[in-house]
Parts: sequence; C-alpha cells; structure tokens
Amino acid sequence: MLMPAFVKTPDMIATMRRAATIATGALDMIGEHVQPGVSTEHLDALCQQYIESHGGVASCIGYHGYAHATCISVNHVVCHGVPGSKVLQRGDALNIDLVVAVDGWHADTSAMFFAGPPSIASRRLAAVTQEAMYLGIREVKPGATLGDIGAVIQQHAKQNGYSVVRDFCGHGVGAKMHEEPEVRHYGQRGTGRMLVPGMTFTIEPMINAGRHEVRTLADEWTVVTRDRSLSAQWEHTVLVTETGVEVLTLRASEAEAFAKVTGA
Repeated sequence: MLMPAFVKTPDMIATMRRAATIATGALDMIGEHVQPGVSTEHLDALCQQYIESHGGVASCIGYHGYAHATCISVNHVVCHGVPGSKVLQRGDALNIDLVVAVDGWHADTSAMFFAGPPSIASRRLAAVTQEAMYLGIREVKPGATLGDIGAVIQQHAKQNGYSVVRDFCGHGVGAKMHEEPEVRHYGQRGTGRMLVPGMTFTIEPMINAGRHEVRTLADEWTVVTRDRSLSAQWEHTVLVTETGVEVLTLRASEAEAFAKVTGA
C-alpha cells in the first residue's frame, strides 16, 4: 500500500533532521547580534552566511521572487517582514523566521528576540505565544487531530487576553517548503485531519496583543496588525512519531522552557 504523500520515510526524516540542525544553529548564532543600531538586512546576511557555510540552502531565497534568507518581523509586523535598512531601536521585539533545505528536504523555524530590554508588554506577549506553541506541540500524537492543536493554542491566547491570527497558519513541510496539511492555530477538538506517524508539519502561532485582523503592505509581503498592536510568533517543525512527537527544530537553549510546559 502506498503511503500518503505527507508521510515521510526514515531516510527523508533523517535528511530533514540535518536541515533542522542548521536552522536551529542559525537562530542560536543570531541572538547575540540582535542589538539596537543593527539593521535587519545585516541580521539576514549573517543568517544566510551561516546556513550556506554549514552546507544548507536558504530556502526563502527565490520563493515567489523573495530575495532574502529570512523574514524579520518587528513589533506590530505579524509575519513576512522583509529585511532592509531598518535599524533596530532599543526595546524592539522581532521574530526571525528561516527555512533551510538539505538535499531538497526542508526544516522551518522561527524565534522571538529583543533588541535590548523589552517592555513588559512585549516580553509577556512573546512568552504567552511560546507557551501556546508548546501546548500545541504537546497535543501531537498518533490519533490526535489538527483541531486539537488549534483548540489549545486558541484557548491559551484567549485566556491571556490575546487573539490568534487567522489569515496565516502552519503547514506541512518536507520536499517542499509548504505542503499539505494546513495547521490552523484555532478551532475545535476532534476536528480536522487525524495525525499519523511520519507526518511532518509546522506549528507557528501568530498571536496579537489586540484584535486578530491583519493587512498586507504595498510590498505584498509585510503583514501587520490592523490596529497596530504588538504581535509575536514562534515556530517549530514537528514529526509525528509512533508514540508522540519529536520537535525537529528544538534548540538546546529552550529545552527547559519546553519541558516546563509539556512535561517532556
């Protein structure tokens, strides 16, 4: 019997792990460079250099004409922020999102950073968003549904007075950067596709301090909150295993926080 296209073989998964190692290394590297006075295009160049020097391909370059290795989304930018001459200001919160390919297999991840001490509001939003992602990951196991993931993320955001962006979602990842299925960060338990071992996809909630509505700027990439409220995002590539979940892009620096929320 043929496996569904979204179920990966052990060899495919092994190559994705190699891509994930480079992606997590790039995010670990870039943190010390996120400082006031640094431009987002400089951070992008450092990430591209790291990815390529470690044998990976920066998958975002050339994607629908996109010219950069990363998306860097600052403050009220929800996602797809385009690196440029913008200089970070003290207290800015930013998401750095990157995708790495090795031998045609991809891993996708992002993390929040601060340029100097952040505001209490920025720090809290980033922390709650990270917790929401971890809670979503905790739901991943054979027999669970995509709705289980979305429901727990939406609940955690709502309990903390935040809203979940609905216009963008997680996605399958593997031979392509974006594959089926869609992984929504809201919904109802017991609905949507059932998870089976070998599936690989991203969980990447975008959570706003204000309302959930967003708009896309004239560059046709940058997405911002309509009400100019702060937004935060974290992202991991996960694998459904026979017994639960493996986070392919989990960084050692976040292992303690991950364990605290998930009990893993």
